[in-house]
Amino acid sequence: MKNNQKQKFPHGFYWGAATAAHQVEGGNKNDWTKWEEQNAQRLAGKKEKIVFTIDPTKDYSDPEVKNPSNYISSIACDHYNRFAEDFDIAKKLNHNAHRFSIEWSRIEPEEGKFDEREIEHYKQVIEALKDRNIEPFATLWHFSSPVWLSEKGGWNGQRVIMYFSRYVEKIVTALSPQVKFWITINEPQIYTALCYLTGEWLAQKKNPVAHHRVFSHFVEAHLQAYKIIKKCNPQAKVGAAKNLIDFEVAGNNPWNILLKKIGRWWGDYRYLDLIKNDADFIGFNYYFHNRINWWFNRNENKKVSDLGWELYPEGLYNILMDLKKYNKPIYITESGLADAKDAKREWYIKETLKNAQKAISSGVDVRGHFYWSLLDNFEWNKGFWPRFGLVEVNYKTLERKIRKSALAYAEICKNNFI
Repeated sequence: MKNNQKQKFPHGFYWGAATAAHQVEGGNKNDWTKWEEQNAQRLAGKKEKIVFTIDPTKDYSDPEVKNPSNYISSIACDHYNRFAEDFDIAKKLNHNAHRFSIEWSRIEPEEGKFDEREIEHYKQVIEALKDRNIEPFATLWHFSSPVWLSEKGGWNGQRVIMYFSRYVEKIVTALSPQVKFWITINEPQIYTALCYLTGEWLAQKKNPVAHHRVFSHFVEAHLQAYKIIKKCNPQAKVGAAKNLIDFEVAGNNPWNILLKKIGRWWGDYRYLDLIKNDADFIGFNYYFHNRINWWFNRNENKKVSDLGWELYPEGLYNILMDLKKYNKPIYITESGLADAKDAKREWYIKETLKNAQKAISSGVDVRGHFYWSLLDNFEWNKGFWPRFGLVEVNYKTLERKIRKSALAYAEICKNNFI
């Protein structure tokens, strides 16, 4: 009994999963759909270079990875029309919270022109969650933007803060009575790095000046959104979802220690330090461990996902302990893996949650966990082949099938216990 008590999560803990509009809704037109049409053929040609050489258990065939249609989101999971069905599944899996995003391009398809039918759609989405006693966590921006904004420079444009603030005020005013938890920006530094440093996403530029400008815009966007939301509803809770990496040194030589300090400042805490006074909580997305041995990414990779990402549950504890310094509630807004065979997901969920519980026992104020993702979905420039879902989606029939690991997670959600 004493041992069991140590493994209990706090009363009122939020259990659920997360989705993003562009990745699951389908049937939309935004900056990503335009980019997909322009780049699908190129992406299909490139993928042959990274076909699962790291994980020998992977059984996807080359034709699937090389098919250009894999890189076109199209109707995705058709969650736009099937959200009630999907929330029934979430309820069946004992989720009491769900993180989703609102698609800006649906709300404001033309500059300054808002679509009231789409606003009503998201009201119905929230009502469907509430009817099932599932707490909505609404994300205002999760990587995708209207086409008209991209034509004005996107997040690198001079007036993007004004445009974003106008959208935020419109949608928050409409939805505020039903939404307590708001997430302003998802993974700002993933977006800035992949668009403006590596050149893999959207802008496809390697421009440090633009990178810095967009980063600054994401800081200001959060600060303005925070003010708008608090004006609409002073009781609302507002934060951002920040990707954080567990940096580890292999040997305590001064060079490794210096690299760790740089990595943590640059990759982990720079954004949080700039918004911490205008955030009610910290949203934390965990996927990556980075072992430093004279340089970055010298990981041992004893266990990896289908994407070749190292599975290192211990890193979640390390980051949570670091986040304690902010003295704010923490929500694990994403944590998951691509695992088509569902061979490692249950293990990974349980081990990450054990590490979350360990941090809670050490005084860290963790209040919720959202597995990524509820559904298999469209994984941006990687397309459909990575399978992150608790629920398997047949992309030909759109049939949903609950995975075994989802049932194991459901028991944890039900019992508030690991």
